[in-house]
Formats: sequence, C-alpha cells, structure tokens
Amino acid sequence: MTETGQVPSAAEVADRFAIMDVLNMHSRGVDRASAEILKSAYWPDANVDYGAFKGNAHQWCEGLPAGIRHYAATQHKVSNIAIEFNGNDARVETYVTAYHYLDNMDGDDTEMTYIGRYFDHIEKRDSVWKIKFRKICMDWHQNALATHDDANPGLNQITRGGRQSEDPLFAFLKGQSS
Repeated sequence: MTETGQVPSAAEVADRFAIMDVLNMHSRGVDRASAEILKSAYWPDANVDYGAFKGNAHQWCEGLPAGIRHYAATQHKVSNIAIEFNGNDARVETYVTAYHYLDNMDGDDTEMTYIGRYFDHIEKRDSVWKIKFRKICMDWHQNALATHDDANPGLNQITRGGRQSEDPLFAFLKGQSS
C-alpha cells in the first residue's frame, strides 16, 4: 500500500486511467443492456458474485440485457475509486449509485435507487486491465414514486436514451449527430 497522497509515477497514472475506463465501460454496458460492451470489461475466465448469480462473468453478461429490460431506463454512476496495486493485480473498491426507472402503464411509475460498492480484483495481462472477479456490496436501496414525462412537458423535446442500438450513443459514436 502506498502512502495516501503520494504522487504516482506516470505508469501508475496510466494504469489508474485504464482501470477507470474498465469501470466506466461496465456501467455503459449495463445501462445500454449490451452484453458485448459488458464483456469488454471482464476477462473470459472472470467470475462475479451478484448475490443471486455467482459464476462466470461472461455468462452473467449474456443474461443481464434480458434481466434489466423491464426497467424503462437505468443509470449507473461510479465514484470514490480506491485502487490498491500489487504488480499486475489491483484490488479496487468503487462506490456505485444506480437508478432504475420502472414505467408502470397501469399505475404509478417508480424509481429504485441502489447505493453500494463494487469490490473488484482487476488483473493486467499484456498491458490490458480487465476485471478478474467482482463482488457487489449493497449499503442500502430505496424505492420511490417517480413522475412521468407528462409532469414536465418541457422535457418532451429532449432526445431519449434507450437500450442497445436504439440508444443515440451508437449513432453518436459513428459520427452521426442527428
């Protein structure tokens, strides 16, 4: 463990940015319900412990899109990334706040907010960092009523997010601005 506040080497800064990229891509994969993007964050032999699912990470990635689609939208935000290096291994604790919007056609819309942490064993192989093992830890969650788009008509003109190829992100990444 390095001294808190110690100035890292350029190589360590690069490693930290690569690890943050992995964490951000994982959130993108979940929120876009894309198994392909999710898998990019994990080594093929990685495992996860998501409570109800414990096993191969790529298998979990394949199942997530169907499981998360009942929500109209999700957004996973990561912060407070604490990284402990040991050569080509890193132990990473990351705070996560995840919003899950459930559009209920027969009643009130709801939002489930999940507040927790990811405990990741991340491994560098051939200059590439990916998750080798992930365990989630829930600190708390809450369910609340949410407002529908009709509650604020001024928001109706804003481009809406979606899942997989329907999301405007994919056109944006291809250079399409409209």
